[in-house]
Amino acid sequence: MADTCYSINIHYVFSTQDRAPLITGELRDRLPQFVGGTLRKYGTKPLCIGGTSDHVHILVSLPTTMSVGRAVQLAKGSSLKWIHETFADKRTFSWQEGYAAFSVSVSQIPTTVTYIRNQAKHHLRQTFEEEYIAFLKKHEINFDRRYLWR
Repeated sequence: MADTCYSINIHYVFSTQDRAPLITGELRDRLPQFVGGTLRKYGTKPLCIGGTSDHVHILVSLPTTMSVGRAVQLAKGSSLKWIHETFADKRTFSWQEGYAAFSVSVSQIPTTVTYIRNQAKHHLRQTFEEEYIAFLKKHEINFDRRYLWR
């Protein structure tokens, strides 16, 4: 029996550069599968991946060998390369420089999954910027608005 026990669940949120609405059509349909496959390849367990045309939400369970930063680097870096190689009309596609990452307790996984799956409906009432800032405030993260969308 292993002597290392852990539960590391992270909810990532990041957008396209300048929040451009570029995640559409075939890219929208294929992006979650690609990102999920990449993360699984490196030992993480993707629990839910979704978003809208200008941003992505990823809920993932991390192994102890994977840092929070490394997982999002893999998701963003590999998907950017794949997008450029797969979609001729998306050669200028780019992700924002930063990201947000929030810990999620096991009891909140079902709520978070539902939230990610209902992004289209959610954004009829709240913009991505409002959502992002609300997350930062809820988690008591100090931020400067000038640096949010780089």
